[in-house]
Amino acid sequence: MERLAKKEKKAKEEVEEKPRETTVEFLASLCAVLVTGLFIITFIVQAFEIPSSSMEDTLLIGDHVFVNRISFAPKSSWIGPIIPYRNVNRGNIVVFLHPDPQYAGTYVVKRIIGIPGDHIHLRNGVVYRNGQALDEPYILHDRDDPTDSYRNSFPAVPPDSDPNISPIWQTQLPSYIQDGDLVVPPGHYFAMGDHRGVSLDSRYWGFIPKENIIGRPMFIYWSFETPGDEYTRTSIGDRVGFLGHVVLHFFDETRWKRTFRIIR
Repeated sequence: MERLAKKEKKAKEEVEEKPRETTVEFLASLCAVLVTGLFIITFIVQAFEIPSSSMEDTLLIGDHVFVNRISFAPKSSWIGPIIPYRNVNRGNIVVFLHPDPQYAGTYVVKRIIGIPGDHIHLRNGVVYRNGQALDEPYILHDRDDPTDSYRNSFPAVPPDSDPNISPIWQTQLPSYIQDGDLVVPPGHYFAMGDHRGVSLDSRYWGFIPKENIIGRPMFIYWSFETPGDEYTRTSIGDRVGFLGHVVLHFFDETRWKRTFRIIR
């Protein structure tokens, strides 16, 4: 009994002798956590909100996604062995900076249809790559317009006065056409939206330079029912009003079934 009491006393003394964390140590630990989080957000993953319907039903307006910023980044000698770098492949969904100078700094999300060297054309809305019609089960056809010859028979029909077509692309397009196909040049990619009838994509503003690609969306971490024109409402009043709407309707207008959905 006496031996047990001595052990308890010794354990109590050890606990009492354990030094408490000082304020400086606490602040140092907090800074380490913040720096680590900032590094991850800046260089590894980044949060984006889907503003338009061009990728429906794969991605909906109001989907909030985490984007892997390093999977398509140039290989680095110091971190390369532990990071799963890979090339941009056909079928990948990517986030990138808009290649049209008119929209410089704007982030866009599309699906890669053609990589360097691919021959692309559309006939009656069907995409042909290197002579083979693509099977694209992810496409939403609810807004297809059979009368839109430029959109559906690209690049066979020359660009007209459509204001959605970039003037720069309108000038460059003919130089990339060979035997009725659009040929993707080195270091560039051809991308289209899954909501094929409404998407403004490479048919309208040209190729995506490799250096413009930010990363690959990994999964949806939150999805909220959002009006299609919400991204155009940029005033402080509109933003505060929508924030209030989110607070009031967080539970009933969150698309819970889309939470943590992997993006393919």
